[in-house]
Amino acid sequence: MQMRSWEIGRALGIPIRVHVSWFLVFLLVTWSLSTGFLPDMLPGLSPERYWMMGAVAAALLFVSVLLHELGHSYVALHYRIPIDQITLFIFGGVAHMRKEAPTPRAEFLIALAGPAVSFTIGGICWLLVEAAQLIQQQQGLRGVIMLGALLGMVNVQLGLFNLIPGFPLDGGRVLRAGLWAWGKDFYRATKHASVGGLVFGVAFGIWGLHRMYTVASGGLDASMLWSGGWILLIGMFLSAAALASRRQAVLRESLASIPVRNLMVTTVVSIPSHCTLEEAVNQYFQPYGYGGFPVLDDRRLVGLITVSEIQNVSPSLWPWRRVEQVMRPISESLVVTPDASVIQAMGCMAREGWDRLIVMQDGEIVGLVTHSAIVHFLQLRRAA
Repeated sequence: MQMRSWEIGRALGIPIRVHVSWFLVFLLVTWSLSTGFLPDMLPGLSPERYWMMGAVAAALLFVSVLLHELGHSYVALHYRIPIDQITLFIFGGVAHMRKEAPTPRAEFLIALAGPAVSFTIGGICWLLVEAAQLIQQQQGLRGVIMLGALLGMVNVQLGLFNLIPGFPLDGGRVLRAGLWAWGKDFYRATKHASVGGLVFGVAFGIWGLHRMYTVASGGLDASMLWSGGWILLIGMFLSAAALASRRQAVLRESLASIPVRNLMVTTVVSIPSHCTLEEAVNQYFQPYGYGGFPVLDDRRLVGLITVSEIQNVSPSLWPWRRVEQVMRPISESLVVTPDASVIQAMGCMAREGWDRLIVMQDGEIVGLVTHSAIVHFLQLRRAA
C-alpha cells in the first residue's frame, strides 16, 4: 500500500483514492468477463461489445466495493472516528480510520455495516433482475439482466467473504468486538481475532495451491489456473495482514503499560510569547537545535511553537512577527500527564497531527514527549 495512488473524488467528505494496483485487477476482471463469462452467457455479440460490457461490469464491481467501505465509514463517522481516506486497491478497498472504535458495540456495528451494504446491493440487483425478466427477453435487455445478476451475485459473495471470522476481515472485527466485550481487553481480543485471520489465510493459500496443482495435473481446465493463483494471493494477503495486526496489537499492549515519564525529555526550554520570530530562531531554535518549544506569558503556558510555524512565515517578516501571533494556542490536545501511557500520547499526536506534546503535572511543565523519541524507543525495543 506504499505505492502511488490518485484521488478521484470525495464521498461523505472522505477522499477516495485509487491505488496503482487497482488498474491491474480492473484489467484482469475485464479480460476474464469479456473472453469467458459473457461470451458463454450471451453468445452472438461482437468482441467490442463483450469488452465494453466487461469494463462496465468491472467498474460497477468496484463501485460496490466503494459502497461497502462507505458503509463502514458512515457508522465510524457516527462514532466520531475520523476517516483519512478510502483506497481502492488490488484486493478490494480499505477505509483508513484514524483511531479505533471506542466500545465493543461501536466496533461490532462498524464491522457489520460493510457486509450489510453489500447484501442490500445484492438484494436490490436481484429484485431488479426479476422485474426485468418479467418485462421482456430482448437481446438488449438480456445484457442488462446478465450484468445485474452478476453484480448481485458478487455483492452477496463479497458480504459472505468479509464475514469470515478472521481479523482484519469484517467477520474478524465482529469476533474482536465479542472477545473485547467478554474479556474487557482490546489488545488481547485483537491478538486472538488475528489468529483466526492467519488460519483462514493459510487455508486459502493451501486451497489456491491445490487448485493450481489440479490444473497442472489435468484435473481441471487450464482456464482455472488464474483462479487458483488469485485464491493463493488472497490467502497470502490475509495471512500477512493478520500477522501484522497481531504484532501491532502486541506492541500497542506493551506501550499501554509504559508511562510518558519514561520517554519524555526533562530538560525543557521555554520561549517568551513576546519574542519576535527572528529572536526565537537566533536565540532558541539554532542554539538548542530543538524542533519546538513551549511558549510562556509571565510564567503561564500559553502555547507551543515549532519549526513548522516558523517556516509558514516569510523570513522577511520574522523581525516584526511575535511568537504569540503564530504559535499553536494551548489546548487539551497539546498537554499530557507524565502518568499517561505512551499509546495515549501516540493516539493524541495522530488525531491532532502534532509531533510533540507538553508534559504537565500540578500546573507545571515537567517535560516534552516527541514523536521522534517514541520512534527511537521502539527501535531500541525492537533491537533488544
